[in-house]
Amino acid sequence: MNDSDAHERRIRSFVLRQGRFTPAQQRAFDQHWTRYGLDYTGQPRDFDAVFARSAQRVLEIGFGNGEQLLHSAQAEGERDFIGVEVHRPGVGRLMNALADADVRNVRLYNHDAVEVLEHEIAPGALDEVRIYFPDPWHKKRHNKRRLIQAEFVTKLAQHLRPGGYIHCATDWQPYAEQMLEVLSAEPLLRNTAADYAPKPAYRPLTKFENRGLKLGHGVWDLVFERL
Repeated sequence: MNDSDAHERRIRSFVLRQGRFTPAQQRAFDQHWTRYGLDYTGQPRDFDAVFARSAQRVLEIGFGNGEQLLHSAQAEGERDFIGVEVHRPGVGRLMNALADADVRNVRLYNHDAVEVLEHEIAPGALDEVRIYFPDPWHKKRHNKRRLIQAEFVTKLAQHLRPGGYIHCATDWQPYAEQMLEVLSAEPLLRNTAADYAPKPAYRPLTKFENRGLKLGHGVWDLVFERL
């Protein structure tokens, strides 16, 4: 395998579609990055030092505009949240919302989640991983680009403490079926439900999800526990 093949096959957590970057979002980086942002260093990070306390840690991958992450941080103030998102507009929007609400238990990476997980987070350091509505890559020839693949799920499980959880949600049934198959095949995990889980109360309906439900779309939650 040559270097270009290795690069092509490497797990990615995203495809970069930046979209419009507003002046308000740029101001968020200028004014709030030192408070909420974590620069990728490629070295294990001391999150007790980052948050100035020892608490349960939740990693949310691909938080989009941050609606869910903001809600979680405010509703679960006893826990610390690490958000990872490559799209700068969403990161900027969330930082503005965090600052407006004076939220103190969130830190954000504007970086590839796979690299953050591999190099910045120690094995067993997380209490929960949340991945909500990742890109489903609808076309069959693009299915290999989906984030929830066996290799990545193993990495997630290894970074959870025993008794920790992976919670995924999708509104695309073929992806839900793949998630169920891949998660069920991971020996470090067990399904907390017979197949799909009821929507946990801590995951509110987002505007995106509400719009889909009104159009008749289904939503599937999967909650797996680390053995």
